[in-house]
Amino acid sequence: MKKVRILSIDGGGIKGILPATILRYVENQLREKQGDDVRLCDYIDLFAGTSTGGILSLLYNIPNDNNRPAYTSQQALDVYRENGDDIFEVSLFRRLSSVAGLIDEKYSSEPLNRLLDEYCGDYMLAELIRPCMITAYDFRNRNAKFFTSYDANNKVSNFFIRDVARATSAAPTYFEPVRIYSELGTPYSLIDGGVFANNPALCAYSEARKMDFCRILGDEDKPDYPTAKDMMIFSISTGTETKKYKYREMRDRGLINWVKPIIDILMSGNSETVHYQLKQIWSTLDPEDQRDYYRLNPSLHNAKDEMDDASDRNVKDLHEAGLIFVERHQEELDVIIDRLIENH
Repeated sequence: MKKVRILSIDGGGIKGILPATILRYVENQLREKQGDDVRLCDYIDLFAGTSTGGILSLLYNIPNDNNRPAYTSQQALDVYRENGDDIFEVSLFRRLSSVAGLIDEKYSSEPLNRLLDEYCGDYMLAELIRPCMITAYDFRNRNAKFFTSYDANNKVSNFFIRDVARATSAAPTYFEPVRIYSELGTPYSLIDGGVFANNPALCAYSEARKMDFCRILGDEDKPDYPTAKDMMIFSISTGTETKKYKYREMRDRGLINWVKPIIDILMSGNSETVHYQLKQIWSTLDPEDQRDYYRLNPSLHNAKDEMDDASDRNVKDLHEAGLIFVERHQEELDVIIDRLIENH
């Protein structure tokens, strides 16, 4: 049997440029080795994404009229490089009226909504090319919400792709929460999935355990209900550096001053914990199977850690950080690419 290939992408706002740059290299190498018509989604069996990682996962799987990917990995990267400053632009009026984000969301959601409308059109979750799992949080019913394209074959579970993308990226304090509706008309009140699964790789592992890939993919060489030894997980973060908080600065902080740090700490702590858990799971396997869990943590180098710094300088620095990672980890990436091909 061929292994199930899972790609998981963390949340991180504009820092999505980092995984997008790495995945452009992966797709370009696949095209060199396998043919110019190849796309990333041809070599992944399950995509998982949170927030910016959710948007990328969806972009790689939106179909065109021929049911092939509408966008290349280069075009997905360009979405961030060319539109980040519009999404994270705050007018003087909004800065004043929101008291710099203390009493209202920091950014208007309109530029992001327009961008998602443009790229996602009227396609529905069930129409995605490959299986995808996208996270969000239902704050009204207090439930984690997993949008799964392979279960969206009924009106209860099917949604517009643009609404899924907007829900997974509704980061508290940055963008307002969303209310979206299933195809049946059921409302959901949602915020960014990063509040509970900024690194969605463990969610993807758990989801894959219950999936009959042979039927879903129409591929008799793929295992149903795979265990860890039947999987290859390729997980990418949006940068290793995190802001350091000093004890003297934090010990007398009140509620308002703890809001931003606690969100940052929860997201980075979740990502690290998931990596630890998956590393322990794979360490129990035979040596030849242990190699099939990959966690890529690109360094930010000169780029800023803030998820909303979309200045020209920082966008350039994030892209350069991604290129540096590719250059310094080319051997590891080429091993991953070969493993993707071996399990095709």
